[in-house]
Amino acid sequence: MLRRAFLALAACAALAAPPLAAQERFILVQSTTSTQNSGLFEHMLPKFTEKTGIEVRVVAVGTGQAIKNAQNGDGDVLFVHARPAEEKFVAAGHGVERFDVMYNDFVVVGPASDPASVAGMSDAPAALAKIAASEAPFASRGDDSGTHKAELALWQAAGVDVAAASGAWYRETGSGMGATLNAAVGMGAYALTDRATWISFGNKGDYRIAVEGDPVLFNQYGVILVNPAKHPNVKAADGQAFIDWLISDEGQAAIADYKVGGQQLFFPNAAR
Repeated sequence: MLRRAFLALAACAALAAPPLAAQERFILVQSTTSTQNSGLFEHMLPKFTEKTGIEVRVVAVGTGQAIKNAQNGDGDVLFVHARPAEEKFVAAGHGVERFDVMYNDFVVVGPASDPASVAGMSDAPAALAKIAASEAPFASRGDDSGTHKAELALWQAAGVDVAAASGAWYRETGSGMGATLNAAVGMGAYALTDRATWISFGNKGDYRIAVEGDPVLFNQYGVILVNPAKHPNVKAADGQAFIDWLISDEGQAAIADYKVGGQQLFFPNAAR
């Protein structure tokens, strides 16, 4: 019912808007560095723009910062991967409705030398416990991103207090996924990354995936329209058009079609 009421409101707003030729037609999407680094947007967004005439401008930051930006009304759409935080965003009235879009998974990568002897493990918390016990270096994003939130949950499940190890074997970069992977390779550290960014990452050196396959490494992405009732500057009709396209057969196919080196990076799972 909420969505039907919103769509009626958006339609009225569209009728009241000035002619499209008289305005620059774009939306601002608050999203993640991992999604941007994967190359998905470069592949997908031109298809939407060609179909609708709406340009999509992406602000790529950590999920935590993207949510803060959207809470401040700086953006029309939120496209991130931290479901509890996304649901809290909607419950607080900052978003209209959340939709599943796609998923992939997280992996732990590390050097071929594997100083913590975790290669081949599929129990992620147990692997992190071994890394902590060996005091092998670990590079964390440390930026309140969706990946960072997932990493902290894994440390908690492993019973490891990383705050006590900060600055020693546990090193926070305060950076996006690509920069954190570069830092990890430079210092011979393990790191948690989404698989899509890892596949697209060009500076692997002797690094490889050490830990994968644990169900807790599932990585769901969701999309939310920023609430125009709370933030009147939101381009509601065009933002909703983008969401509708993402979860449509056409948008889902565009996600599934994106591959790097023959590997699919994201798997569409919108419920329609």
